[in-house]
Amino acid sequence: MAYISPTLTLMISAVKKAAAALGRDFNELEHLQNSVHADNSFALRSYEKVQKILREELSKIKAGYPAVCAAQDALPASGKFFAVCPLDGFANFAHGNAAFALAAALIEDNNAVASVVYSPINDELFFAEKGSGAFKEGFRNHERLRVAAAKNTDKALVAANADAGAVKAALAVSVNPRISGATVLDLAYVAAGKTDAAIAAKSDFCTLSAGALLVKEAGGYIFAIGETDTRSENLQKALLGGSIFATNEALKQKIAEAIAKN
Repeated sequence: MAYISPTLTLMISAVKKAAAALGRDFNELEHLQNSVHADNSFALRSYEKVQKILREELSKIKAGYPAVCAAQDALPASGKFFAVCPLDGFANFAHGNAAFALAAALIEDNNAVASVVYSPINDELFFAEKGSGAFKEGFRNHERLRVAAAKNTDKALVAANADAGAVKAALAVSVNPRISGATVLDLAYVAAGKTDAAIAAKSDFCTLSAGALLVKEAGGYIFAIGETDTRSENLQKALLGGSIFATNEALKQKIAEAIAKN
């Protein structure tokens, strides 16, 4: 049974509360005419609603820790805040596609110490605390997450975000690239062993932080795209740079070298 601290428990509750509103909007969106999907105004209102709920609920957990969304806010100089990703996979959501998620991470000294990633339509909730492991929520028992044991890139399943550079990198690594449109889910699935690696370019700290902690606590690695020496990692630098790849021990050097050649 996973130990869940009071802080993480409150974070999970905050994310689920925001997700409930997002789920209701998604159900309504699915029944709208296809012509409406091209108009992002409904989806944008949903995004703003979820962001508001997350800000309000997370601000109650730790006094003096602002809830920061990279799309609108600068990262606080204190290095202590909640990194909020209200709706990753916005285009998917707007088109009635269930591949989207919301996430939140507690940041201290610019490093994630607790995180939650939730896919509301699939009802998949992933959480982690630094030094305590990563888990997927279960009805009775929570499932401990472990990165996949893949040793070769040729058959590896590699996720990439919707950036030309990331897609090119994924193609250089494997014949099995996948573009989900939701980076936080890509990272959660690496942590869960459902995907062997994930590559994200031109992303932001708030989008990457929650999923990155899941990967680390599941035994995986995070490196900046362009790094060729994977003997040690600078996680904070990689996340602040916004272009990363995540994978296991056996694949990390092979992926770094494959990306560097292309």
